[in-house]
Amino acid sequence: MIIDGKQKILEEDLCGPVSEFLIKNGYIVRSEVKYCDITALKDKELIVVELKRNLSVDLLAQAVKRQKASDLVYIAVPKPKKMIGNSKWKDICHLLKRLELGLILVSFKGKETFIEIPIEPVYFNRDKSKAINRKKRENIIKEINGRYCDLNVGGSTRKKLVTAYRESAIFIACLLNKFGALSPKELRNFGTDNKKTTSILSENHYGWFIKVKRGLYEINDEGRRALEQYKVLADFYNSKISKE
Repeated sequence: MIIDGKQKILEEDLCGPVSEFLIKNGYIVRSEVKYCDITALKDKELIVVELKRNLSVDLLAQAVKRQKASDLVYIAVPKPKKMIGNSKWKDICHLLKRLELGLILVSFKGKETFIEIPIEPVYFNRDKSKAINRKKRENIIKEINGRYCDLNVGGSTRKKLVTAYRESAIFIACLLNKFGALSPKELRNFGTDNKKTTSILSENHYGWFIKVKRGLYEINDEGRRALEQYKVLADFYNSKISKE
């Protein structure tokens, strides 16, 4: 387990601590039974634990496969030093819960080992999860309905996305480009977003607008260049303005 003065944890190093923990909890423990790393039996409850150095898709697939024959399945890995608490770790934990898999974390400090079980393999209530995250669902639907068309490429990175917010800003830019300086109230009368119009102008996130005086805004050269850059949207909103 010690290589070049550094600790390198192998899968077999996890077996002892996990087995001892299960034995202390009243289970009959046997290792390498029908391809299962660790099996634990108490009364008629059968637990399977899969040991790995890292969380991976292969490990999840292997653990889910063990659910066919066992009551509960855990995966056991060395406790990561840095990842716990960040967004990636939270996503992994959510995935484990969705798959109804338990998680055992094993820590090594000198000759001592410590077991933590942050996730138990319990039934995942998807309806309850959706209810808790109702606001996220509403925001997704709102964003979909707030876009005129799909100008983004799925999977792309480091590119400016055309969001509903950006589309609202383009609509405002089109109106200011056509009619000159306008107030947020006048813009809303043309159909711009009731909630976003004032903040889009005052925050000027894209740098497209100029505040002429209190409550009055106009488009600048950067905004006009944006209308060329997003010509598909600009043409759509200009045609919408012409019909009104």
